[in-house]
Parts: sequence; structure tokens; C-alpha cells
Amino acid sequence: MSVEQAKAFIEKMKTDEAFREKIMTIKSLKDRLSAIHAAGYDCAAEEINESNAANPSAVESAVGGWTGGTGW
Repeated sequence: MSVEQAKAFIEKMKTDEAFREKIMTIKSLKDRLSAIHAAGYDCAAEEINESNAANPSAVESAVGGWTGGTGW
């Protein structure tokens, strides 16, 4: 995912409650990636795993502190 796309995705997660809930309630990584791709974002599983491993709290703060209990 490009930096620009990552910023756009984070902004959408922060500002669009319905989108955030849709993405965060999906339990399966494969299904979550499919939903992210369907929304027009190019994200790989490795990117999600790397961001979570590097700083899991950064993901929480990026979406306003809420991860729906599923994490990334």
C-alpha cells in the first residue's frame, strides 16, 4: 500500500463509522482483506501483520482507540 493510500485508508477508518465497523467486525484476515480491496484499497496481509507487530497500539489510535476487540 502506498503512503498516500495508507493515509486515505486511515482517514476513512477514522471518519466513516459504518466502514470502520464493517472492516473491524470481520474476523477472518482473508475476508477483511477482501473487504478492504473491494473498497478500493490495495493492502497485503503482510502489511497488516507488520503494522500490528511493529506497534499494535498505533492501529488502535489511528482508528480512535477502537479495534472492535479483534485487533489487526
